[in-house]
Amino acid sequence: MRRRIRRAAAGLPALVLTLALAPSPQARAQAPGTFPPDYAAVRADWRPSDARLLASDGRELQRLRTDFSSRRGDWLPLAEVSVALQRAVVLSEDRRFYEHGGVDWLASASAAWSSAWGDGVRRGASTLSMQLAALLDPGLRRGPGGRDVLQKIDQMWAARALESRWSKAEILEAYLNLAAWRGELVGVDALSRVMFQKHAAGLTLREAALAAVLLRGPNAPLPTLVQRGCALLRELGRPGECRGLRDFTRAALSRVHQARFDAPALAPHWARLLWDAGQADARGEIRSTLDSMLQETAVRAVRRHLEELRGTGVTDAAVVVLDNRSGAVLAYVGSSGALSEAADVDHARAIRQAGSTLKPFLYGMALDQRRLTAASLLDDSPVGLDGGGGLYVPDNYDHRFGGWVSARTALASSLNVPAVRTLMLVGPDALAGRLVALGLPLTRGGDYYGYSLALGSADVTLLSLTNAYRALARGGDYAPVNLEARPGAGAQAGTRLYSPEAAWIVGDMLADRPARARTFGLDSPLTTRFWTAVKTGTSRDMRDNWCVGWSADYTVGVWVGNSAGASMRNVSGVSGAGPIWHDVFDRLYRDHVPAAPPRPAEVTAQAVVFGQGLEPARVEYFLGDTAQARFAPPATRSDQGRPRIAEPVDGTILALDPDIPWDRQRMRLRAADAGSRPVAALWFLDGEPYGRARGQDPAPDWTPRPGTHVFELRDARGAVLDRARVVVRSGRFATGAAKSAGNHPEAPGTH
Repeated sequence: MRRRIRRAAAGLPALVLTLALAPSPQARAQAPGTFPPDYAAVRADWRPSDARLLASDGRELQRLRTDFSSRRGDWLPLAEVSVALQRAVVLSEDRRFYEHGGVDWLASASAAWSSAWGDGVRRGASTLSMQLAALLDPGLRRGPGGRDVLQKIDQMWAARALESRWSKAEILEAYLNLAAWRGELVGVDALSRVMFQKHAAGLTLREAALAAVLLRGPNAPLPTLVQRGCALLRELGRPGECRGLRDFTRAALSRVHQARFDAPALAPHWARLLWDAGQADARGEIRSTLDSMLQETAVRAVRRHLEELRGTGVTDAAVVVLDNRSGAVLAYVGSSGALSEAADVDHARAIRQAGSTLKPFLYGMALDQRRLTAASLLDDSPVGLDGGGGLYVPDNYDHRFGGWVSARTALASSLNVPAVRTLMLVGPDALAGRLVALGLPLTRGGDYYGYSLALGSADVTLLSLTNAYRALARGGDYAPVNLEARPGAGAQAGTRLYSPEAAWIVGDMLADRPARARTFGLDSPLTTRFWTAVKTGTSRDMRDNWCVGWSADYTVGVWVGNSAGASMRNVSGVSGAGPIWHDVFDRLYRDHVPAAPPRPAEVTAQAVVFGQGLEPARVEYFLGDTAQARFAPPATRSDQGRPRIAEPVDGTILALDPDIPWDRQRMRLRAADAGSRPVAALWFLDGEPYGRARGQDPAPDWTPRPGTHVFELRDARGAVLDRARVVVRSGRFATGAAKSAGNHPEAPGTH
């Protein structure tokens, strides 16, 4: 009997002590620190655990986890919550919710009676209003030992005060958004997106029943949840939904540990960059200049083309699209997502070797300094330069030489040797300084890179490289990427690094389809139906390839490779990055064809012809008074047409690799005329006949042996036509300093 009296005493607060000890709702409402807070203030104070990246049109592109104390989604209005969930929660937690004024006295009395005289099983009597009061006031929350009598009284009066100021709809809405459901999930939006991978408005009755029973026991085991869920479904009149409920519940619970939101994931790296730059507002919203449709196009293009390149060693790609006037970022793809081996790495800001993408900046300097014109002839033939521990012998991508070519052809077709000869005019230090001024992250001076800087031996990021190209698109006016730009941002002030005339001519050279036909052909992904200037690049050992170009309005940069830096197979800038670049530009101008940038007044047009028929006659463009009508190579010597040694170059130093058997190492021998065409000649090695080069019947490759050796070309009468001296070091001296044609470690590819 005494035990039953004590049980009854536990229920007295709800029936007697409430009236005797607690203040009235009016007195509580007028006390300092009044309760409840205003509904609008509670809703305004809600903060999701994720920042939201919004496109320029307000569309959500990405969620970025920033608070790891709990997982919270958006605050959802009641109209955006499934009616099935509302019914299930009310039926499970507070079936007389719409009838009482905050305290369900009948349920309290029943709980007290059952505790005292019933089966001893504790039955809860907390209404949704009482539970919400505890969520709003930390002092009312249940402690490890439960609530004492006075705390229970306070909770009841808080619920009555809440009902006096809030509507039932506001109470139910706030409860659904503030309640803890399972694990770290707080709020109905997080529950729906994580456990059921859908919006709360689409929850079915089965999903709603499972969610509702989670409120009664957020950490309840699977059998308990299945039992309670099935009982609730029967009350809801859908007992058939109990079939398969165990497997359904197990699958839903497994997603809690994954904690992955069912939300767009189109720009994770740009969201992180802007968050770190402090671009989020007080609600965690990051309003960006990204074009939502363009961003989707870029993401799809990356995935589609990387799928096509399966088996070539390509797993990653990155895309950057900039608005030329404002510096705003319109699209930003940092990785290939699921296809990437390191999806969290932002490859648009990763340091990679630039390859031939630095050549436009070199030629622009040469034009500005009046060292070259677009029609100036450059010698595309083997050249050996002192590289400080050996000979630097640049080679073209296709291992062929074209003889005398114009600067226009050399740049558009991305020929390596003419670029190196141009750098000999400009100087590595001057080029390095200009690249730093363009925002590229070079950490060493020109002396460190040497003449290989012309071929892109420096490391850059896609973001910085694309923005450097934007300077050419802006007529030589450099400005940094504008992270603070907002939709509709105006023109950005910049710093003049190139004359508008030189920048325009470089763009005209890179937009010239016939000029790049030698390397790329007339029909390639670089060809667009509107004016674009574009340059590709491939780094050493095929580790990276690039495609960067601009129109009058936009600059687009694409990188393709893999996170590990491994070599790709048979993939160049035009075949790897080029198709993605093409697709992005097609999207930018899907509705219209833009005009080409207008020619500056100081650029003059002049009809030119080339001596010896080197190139077809054409109209060429010049800066100021540099125009001339005829271009021809220097006067030829009487012996210039004689065969010469193309490979090896005189002064070559080789180092035998100790890890490769000596008899497996080879050096190519090649004889050519002044136009780099193979010719017939007699080879001699150290005074002894070696072989015969005859067009398609060249001398056999030579197996190097340590020592100093002299190769000679002789005619049929034994007269020496050309001579080349080669030094071969044995394996113990192979320090990596030796460099010869085609194997220089800092000689990136062409495309």
